[in-house]
Amino acid sequence: MSTQASGFTDGNSGYSGGSASPWPPAQAPTQQQQPAHQQSAHEAAAVNPGQQVRTSAESDPARKALLDVRHEVGKAVVGQDATVTGMLIALLCGGHVLLEGVPGVAKTLLVRALSTALSLDTKRVQFTPDLMPGDVTGSLVYDSRTSDFTFREGPVFTNIMLADEINRTPPKTQASLLEAMEERQVSVDGISRPLPSPFIVAATQNPVEYEGTYPLPEAQLDRFLLKLSMPLPGRAEEIEVIRRHSEGFDPRNLLAAGVRPVAGAAELNNAREAVAGVTVAPEILAYIVDVVRATRAAPSFQLGVSPRGATALLNTARAWAWLSGRNFVTPDDVKALSLPCLRHRVGLRPEAQMDGVQVDDVLGSILASVPVPR
Repeated sequence: MSTQASGFTDGNSGYSGGSASPWPPAQAPTQQQQPAHQQSAHEAAAVNPGQQVRTSAESDPARKALLDVRHEVGKAVVGQDATVTGMLIALLCGGHVLLEGVPGVAKTLLVRALSTALSLDTKRVQFTPDLMPGDVTGSLVYDSRTSDFTFREGPVFTNIMLADEINRTPPKTQASLLEAMEERQVSVDGISRPLPSPFIVAATQNPVEYEGTYPLPEAQLDRFLLKLSMPLPGRAEEIEVIRRHSEGFDPRNLLAAGVRPVAGAAELNNAREAVAGVTVAPEILAYIVDVVRATRAAPSFQLGVSPRGATALLNTARAWAWLSGRNFVTPDDVKALSLPCLRHRVGLRPEAQMDGVQVDDVLGSILASVPVPR
């Protein structure tokens, strides 16, 4: 099941010959059996099971606006629909995203296009070994005219902060983001300064190059709501990328590419209120807990998912259900978000790493073994 064939799958291989499905092979639905809530709004309109999604989107202005955002971002970014959806889920939940992909898969372009479509401010910081904490959060600067120190805001004072190659800066600078990510504020000289709302961090890291990098500590990884894998495009998608560039597409000029603001902070706030109203049955709550507890007992894991991870899985499943046009969460919603929500919160044992075990494979086995509520 390809990335474009479903509503939310990210680009990490590991199931049934490298497909991008978040389900184990035995549970992956076929194209004909695929639930409506696993399809995008545009695909769902083409088949009867998707009629509920399309109708619901038309009747809810906030949902329609956010679904329109995906269409706008698609004018600039090809083949990353799942990542765009993940970013929208993060904004709906007020969480942060760790984007993993090789250079050149449009991570920066995606964030810029998303902020343009949502009328949000965005700033980019290139993390380097000599980057200081004050370069991110801001610092006190002496003003000779007033003979006093004034606070100069850092790039963290924005709506979407792109932390490019976050693992290339030392732990001291990485830690400077912890307060901003958790408390939505920055404390300098004993004074706490609130960050704009909404605020999320979209951090990137290269999955294959580790020389000169500083792995993120577990405490900081746990602050990321989702870890999304951005794959290389397929052949048809790459042809489309090249075609757009041959016709004059300029990634630095999104307005020329036709990307327009279709939503804003007001629509996002309304959407967050709607997501908070999505109901979760007691059986679904128990299912989330069973999945999380199973990661703590998995022989391949030396570190399982914490209660914060269970809460994150609940919130993201709610957001995904709402985007899919429903006011209740199903087990499939939990499965769809389990990998991007949990994969960075677990740690493989050294012997499992030596055997080539992949985190997503273990999580897939857990999802296949935990009883699903009926």
